[in-house]
Formats: sequence, structure tokens, C-alpha cells
Amino acid sequence: MPVLNRIAAYAEEMKGWRRHLHAHPELEFECFGTSDFIAARLAEFGVSEIHRGIAKTGIVAIIEGKGAGPTIGLRADMDALPITELSVVPYASTVPGRMHACGHDGHVTMLLGAAKYLAETRNFSGRVALLFQPAEEEGGGGQVMVQEGVMDRFGIAQVFGIHNSPNADFGSFMTNGGALMASVDTARVTVTGRGGHGAQPQDCVDPVVAITAMVGALQTIVSRNLHPLSEAVVSVTQIHVGSASNIIPESGWLTATIRSFDPEVRNTLKRRFHEIVAGQAAAFGVTAEVDYDWGYPATVNHAANAAFAAGVAAEISGADRIEADGLREMGAEDFSYMLEARPGAYLFLGTGPGANGGAGLHHPAYDFNDEAAPVGASFFARLVERAQPAV
Repeated sequence: MPVLNRIAAYAEEMKGWRRHLHAHPELEFECFGTSDFIAARLAEFGVSEIHRGIAKTGIVAIIEGKGAGPTIGLRADMDALPITELSVVPYASTVPGRMHACGHDGHVTMLLGAAKYLAETRNFSGRVALLFQPAEEEGGGGQVMVQEGVMDRFGIAQVFGIHNSPNADFGSFMTNGGALMASVDTARVTVTGRGGHGAQPQDCVDPVVAITAMVGALQTIVSRNLHPLSEAVVSVTQIHVGSASNIIPESGWLTATIRSFDPEVRNTLKRRFHEIVAGQAAAFGVTAEVDYDWGYPATVNHAANAAFAAGVAAEISGADRIEADGLREMGAEDFSYMLEARPGAYLFLGTGPGANGGAGLHHPAYDFNDEAAPVGASFFARLVERAQPAV
């Protein structure tokens, strides 16, 4: 696998960066220490243009190439998850209830590795904008960075990002030329009836039976309201109601995640969700309040950019290890906002068998494979050199 030789020489240094970040996870927009660490490394590399405080703790750093040319954006998310880590590695999270369970520590490391190489060689024209983004997991930091004008302010013409994929073949890349990841909406339904003694249901208005009926009815949206070839998910993920076996409770609530790719399907899901909840509430004589959060849009690649990125990935990993027309998946990403603002593409990088029994993303035993960092860094670096060759 032709990892760039100069980047291969950084492997141990990159491992140190990643493990420091892993031990010091931060959530959402509160990535102050992470931001300080990134800025310090960039300064060491000789990157002189470092803009901080974007989306609170985000960074945009500019590396100038040789001669005039456009600006290409490379993005890494840097926030962790509110999960208690189960692994006992020496660099395990030092912060109770927080850990890098999605590999964003690896994403930052890959972009830092590319930054060090690009700052040393500058074998490209135009500029590179390094986008270190907070709050991907919760808060939509990608949207905030776009709203704060990073694309126009720094003249970014196209933008790319990658996500690690544990348990996929090491060094493989997967992408496609259209919708790669789903939109994600979240609903919470609060149901209120009239509580009382479990032995006297005739004197109560039972929210339990109303909520359970809603759960079943909501499953008919995908099976009965959408075209059979539409791709969508409605999953009720929480039900909270009741406190004792002999009490009919006054109220309870459920939550659901709703995912799709097509805007019309997304609108249908929202409309039918509200209609079904209202209908079930009327049938059981309860009141129902729906808090429907319109979340991240679908992550939709631009076909030409995705094909170009797949070609660059083939230089790093070999054409037989690139899936350029891969299947879309129901996970979601706020890189979607950047792809709405500029042409670009998102790819998955296989990092091999997951550690700790194959633990995957968002698992409390997950650990990014440090051997993959030079691969991702080489992809980013070569992407710049191929997109904007030195004149």
C-alpha cells in the first residue's frame, strides 16, 4: 500500500497525537483543549494562518501552495461522545462519562498528518483550508461553520472528508456519487391521560395503551405510506412510562429516530408521524404533544468529486480496494451542510478488525486503529496534489 513515504515517517508521532486526543475527549462545542492541541501542532508545522473561534472552538487553517490557484477544503470532526469507556488501554479516557467512541480522534490525527506533509512540501497550487469542526455528534457544528461563512470567507471551491469504518477491510475506501448517508430527524411524543389505581381502569385514561398503540401504528409509515422501493427508517428507541405495577400513570413519553434520503420522503415521514400520533391520541382519549426536531439533511456527494476522490484513493490503496459505487447507509453526518454549500465528497476508510472483540462505532470499547492514520493522511495529501497540481 503506497502510503506516502514522508507521512509513513510520521507514524509514531501521529500515534502520540491520536492517543493524547483519545485520553482527553470533549463534547459538542466545548472542544477547548482539543482546539488548543490542534493549533499548537499546526504552529509547529509552520502553518502561520490559523483562524480560531469558528463555531466556538473550531479552526480553519490555511496552507499556501506554489502559485495561484483555488482553495480546497479538508474537514475533520473533533468531538467525542457521552459514553463511559470500557477499554483499559493506557491512553483510555481520563474524563468520566466521555470517550472518543466514533474515531474523531483518528480523523483529527489524519488531517494533522496531511497538514504536516503539505506544510513541508507545498507541492500544490492555490491553498488548502483545513477545517477542524466541533459538534458533529450533537449540535450541528458543520452547519454552524457554514452559517458563519467559512466557505465564502476562505474562498473554498470544493470540500472533502473521510470517516473511519471499523471492521471494513484495512485500507479500503468506499463512497458513491450521490446520497451516501441519510437525513436524521428526532421526535419526542409526550402523552398525557389521567392516572389512577391499576384495579380501576374505568376511572382512568391510560397513556400506556395509547403509547403502545402509537408504537405499532408508526411502523406502518414505511410499510404502508411509502413506495416499496423508498428507503426510510422509523425506529421508536425509548418508551418511558409508569412507576409501579398497581398504578396507571398520568403520562409517559416515547422518542423515535426518523431517517431517509429523499426530501419528499422526508416530508411524508414527518406529516404521517404527526397524523398517526394525533389519530391514536384521539382514539384513546389522551393528549399528545410532538416535539419534532428537523435534523441533519442527507449527505449527498457530487458525482464528479466523488469519482475524482475514488481515483485518488486508488493511488493510495489500489483500484481493487476501492468501492466507488457503494451502498448508501442510514447513519447521518453534518458534513451534509458543507456538501450543500460546495461541491465535494465524503468517503469511508476501512480500518480493519475492530479492537476489543470487534467493537464498532459508538461502542464503549471502540478504539481507532492507529495504523490507519497514515493511510488517511496520505489520501488527504495526495487529493490536494492531484486536485491542484503545482504550476
